[in-house]
Amino acid sequence: MEEAVLTKQQHSRKDLYIYNTMSGEKEVFKTITPGEVKMYFCGITPYDYSHVGHGRSIVSFDVLYRYLKYLGYNVIYVRNFTDVDDKIINKANELNEDILTVSRRFSDLFIDEMTDLQCLPPTREPRVSEHMHHIIKLINEIIHNGCAYAVDGNVYFSVAKCENYGCLSRQITEETIAGKRVKVDPNKQVPSDFALWKAAKPGEPYWDSPWGRGRPGWHIECSAMSSEYLSFKFDIHGGGMDLKFPHHENEIAQSWAACPESKVGYWVHVGSALKDGKKMSKSDGNYITIAETLEDCEVAVSHYRQGIPEEQNDSPKVKAGATGQVTAESQQCIKSLWNDFETKMSDDLQTTIILTGVILEPLKFINKSLKNLKVIKELKEKALERADLKEEHVLEMIRERGQARKGKDFTRADEIRRNLEAKGITLEDAIGQDTTYWRPCVPLRS
Repeated sequence: MEEAVLTKQQHSRKDLYIYNTMSGEKEVFKTITPGEVKMYFCGITPYDYSHVGHGRSIVSFDVLYRYLKYLGYNVIYVRNFTDVDDKIINKANELNEDILTVSRRFSDLFIDEMTDLQCLPPTREPRVSEHMHHIIKLINEIIHNGCAYAVDGNVYFSVAKCENYGCLSRQITEETIAGKRVKVDPNKQVPSDFALWKAAKPGEPYWDSPWGRGRPGWHIECSAMSSEYLSFKFDIHGGGMDLKFPHHENEIAQSWAACPESKVGYWVHVGSALKDGKKMSKSDGNYITIAETLEDCEVAVSHYRQGIPEEQNDSPKVKAGATGQVTAESQQCIKSLWNDFETKMSDDLQTTIILTGVILEPLKFINKSLKNLKVIKELKEKALERADLKEEHVLEMIRERGQARKGKDFTRADEIRRNLEAKGITLEDAIGQDTTYWRPCVPLRS
């Protein structure tokens, strides 16, 4: 039967095309170093529970990460935590806790939720609080190169020194720059300049620097951490569509000021999730947490550059199958699926078409082939034996989990699901129905 099994070497690899925000076009993906991909994704500001928009962004980049690995690349994937920020300071004051205690708690929760979404962990997850030395060093370099100035313990980037400013977003007027995320600072030479370092205010956390006690501005952290782990030249920089301006625009400017040879090959931006007709946002209060929707979240169905509509509940799910002899018809089905999968994935990650189109014919073939349901029954019996459980015990845990979800006790609901998965039993909730099924799976490591 070995000759009937299709291998990666038996079909030609397709060129990968990625939409590059910088050019506004799909481009053939070419790496700086052959066989290696370096990519950076702007992570969350951990001051509260993460929402579906955050989850969707990470899942979208996880799809890219996995596909690059599937194509045979050695991928170095860096995703940061902005654990020093005004919002975290405000939350810490509200809770009467230390800022790093708050950020660490919500960072850890986020990591657990990404595990629940079955996202692969990045190669590195650096935090701002652990990279002050790198940030200060980078700011010093920008000042030395004449592109920043210090005023009363603050350091500002001089946008006028960067002739290419606006190359990513095409937004360059002072009206659109000033006050985008923070109030305009009267210490700036011009409103469009942005803070690299902020002088400490009473009651705020601070770090020592050549300009006095203070903390970093919003944008400098990503230039510092990406250059530290990936160098000033790397392949992919990603984030939410809302980060294109001013965050990524400012990153480009300050990285160039520190190292004129700095370059990102491809800028990849993920569309926003919507609620109440607007972008989902914690600051606006219109959001749904990942915990509230973890069981039914279909975050990979929409194409990554498109926003998630408010209701998206009709996408198909792949159910449990069985293995058997690889017939000629089965071989042709596998070959067609493989070809269609790579064709759509290599065209800017067309997950929507795969999940709502490409996968349907193979599913029909599988359903037609499963004439003997005895195989499925035997698999379930083996799973129960391996887990040292009886089916009535599994059904009782499913009922308990259902009650926990109805009572919005998502912590308990997730705990039940993870406990079962650790024993080799996974749960699937039927879309649009108040029904949960169980099937065997590979036991998850604790």
